[in-house]
Amino acid sequence: MAAFQTGVRPLPDLGFHSPDGAPLTLASFEGRTVLLNLWATWCEPCKREMPALDTLQGEFGGPLFEVAAVNMDTRNLDRPKAWLAEAKIGRLAYYTDHKTTIFKELRSLGEAEGLPTTVLVGPDGCKIGKLSGWAEWASDEGRALIRAALPEK
Repeated sequence: MAAFQTGVRPLPDLGFHSPDGAPLTLASFEGRTVLLNLWATWCEPCKREMPALDTLQGEFGGPLFEVAAVNMDTRNLDRPKAWLAEAKIGRLAYYTDHKTTIFKELRSLGEAEGLPTTVLVGPDGCKIGKLSGWAEWASDEGRALIRAALPEK
């Protein structure tokens, strides 16, 4: 996680869609630490890190933590769900933003350059840090980073 860049910063109430297609915002996760990951099926590094994100959700997911992996595919909207099933990624909720608005907002703030982009968001909705590019999120270092960011029970 050497490339993880820390720096607390308030974030706008970024919007995307829930697994049932309903509008959802980052504020919906208030009180929880969120590992917000932007990915697409055409992005090989994105697909490479999805198993680790799925593992983190399995280990830490619940009332204090959520991996919100938001798909950015803009065409062939059935492909991401099919790829997740093929890759046996089953613990992540299927969040989407087919208009890539969340990426554009983060890019305008200097928080995103390309995919994958991952932002660690604290329970207060503020960015704790970010990482541009692929990471092994289920490594000891990744797990330690998540544990340190979790709200106290």
